[in-house]
Amino acid sequence: MIVRAGTAGPLETVRMEPCVFQLESLDSENAMPKKILTVDDSASIRQMVSFTLKSAGYDVAEAVDGNAGLSKAQGTQFDLVLTDQNMPGMDGLTLIRSLRKQSSYNATPILMLTTESSDQMKALGRAAGASGWLVKPFDPQKLLDVVKRLVG
Repeated sequence: MIVRAGTAGPLETVRMEPCVFQLESLDSENAMPKKILTVDDSASIRQMVSFTLKSAGYDVAEAVDGNAGLSKAQGTQFDLVLTDQNMPGMDGLTLIRSLRKQSSYNATPILMLTTESSDQMKALGRAAGASGWLVKPFDPQKLLDVVKRLVG
């Protein structure tokens, strides 16, 4: 390779060693990050959940309520959905029922992440098709443990 060593100076020859790049084989399981949709009307909860999941390498999308969550889920296939229960417009149980009606979400894990903790509400969640239940405030490590167990 020849490079000019100044605007008016002579040409200088520089020997460049060839570069060899070795591509690592990608494990098909880790080739693409798992996509997670988090649905919550609280901006601070969405931010904390997103930060926790993104820090662990997940691809996270956010929705402000059940209607927005359903719309995003219809446009993209997610590997996991996390939803709050109490939201304006469409609540979490209605979102779960709506998602379970779609064949693409029959087997997708859906977790409730809510302040609701009564046995009656949990039973309604199971009946709607919830895969699990986490109570707010959540422990980030516990969230990651559950997510990893469900989607890797």
